[in-house]
Amino acid sequence: MKLYYAPGACSMAPHIVLREAGYQFDLEKVDIPSKKTADGADYWKVNPKGYVPALQLDDGQILTEVGVIIQYLADQKPESGLAPALGTMGRYRLMEAVNFAATEIQKQIGPLFNPKLTPEVKLFQLGIIERRFNALEKALEGRQYVVGDKFSVADAYLFVVLNWTNVQKIDVAKWPNIKSYMARIAARPKVQETMKAEGVIR
Repeated sequence: MKLYYAPGACSMAPHIVLREAGYQFDLEKVDIPSKKTADGADYWKVNPKGYVPALQLDDGQILTEVGVIIQYLADQKPESGLAPALGTMGRYRLMEAVNFAATEIQKQIGPLFNPKLTPEVKLFQLGIIERRFNALEKALEGRQYVVGDKFSVADAYLFVVLNWTNVQKIDVAKWPNIKSYMARIAARPKVQETMKAEGVIR
């Protein structure tokens, strides 16, 4: 198995899951602007969509999209407990959380990385982010994790995109549940291991 990733990008979520579930895997760093892998290969040939992550399976197939990859990884190792069984309400709650991380957190913070973003559009975007964070703050009340009572693939994904607030200088102090949640997930040994492997922390 090989994960194509970019440091600190959403590809960090499957990277965390790979480590949490105890997989043996290879990492291939991708330079997103040039669409080149670390060994100089054309990344377009790996993933025609041009973005990370992409997971190359042992049979050569390529799987893309964070929400799909992390659930695939959990389902191959059900003993890891990283996702409830398929068909259960717990699984649909997990899918709900994964979808929220993708469409309401990643897709709202992501545009802030555009250097051509005007101050007006940035202000508008921050307003949307605040509303989403208000909803998440309420959802995390009295909870250690976003779904159920233990760490899941949804936490790996949500943590990674919430962590972009550090890069974008968005102060999460006004959302104490989110702040403590981020610190709790960041403290996990496999999360620390992942962040060090990607060079995000030392």
